[in-house]
Amino acid sequence: MPRVSKRRRRIHSASFKEAAVARMKGCDSVVGLAQELGVNWRLLCHWKDRAESKARAAEQSAAELRVALLEAEVTRLKSALADKVLEADFFEGALQKVEAHRQRTGGVASTTRSGK
Repeated sequence: MPRVSKRRRRIHSASFKEAAVARMKGCDSVVGLAQELGVNWRLLCHWKDRAESKARAAEQSAAELRVALLEAEVTRLKSALADKVLEADFFEGALQKVEAHRQRTGGVASTTRSGK
């Protein structure tokens, strides 16, 4: 016949778990800390593993956000560069047309100087 525990399961607050994990990092004996806190040492290890996995997930999502922001900036900069290339091509073509026109007409400027 299986043994049935009459002890009620305690529910620990998130702040209690965080404090226990923080103390666990600086203690010499996890078993001793568990006895002091009145919890099973395996439970302390479980809380520590869970805290570490949450920290890794937060770091990963922060890195993914940074990558997404950088990709958006690259896209914006590529678009700006494409606009500038189109502008340069337009002005280069206009300059070539002006030069061709000057050669046909004998080099006369198309505008007059102001004040004369």
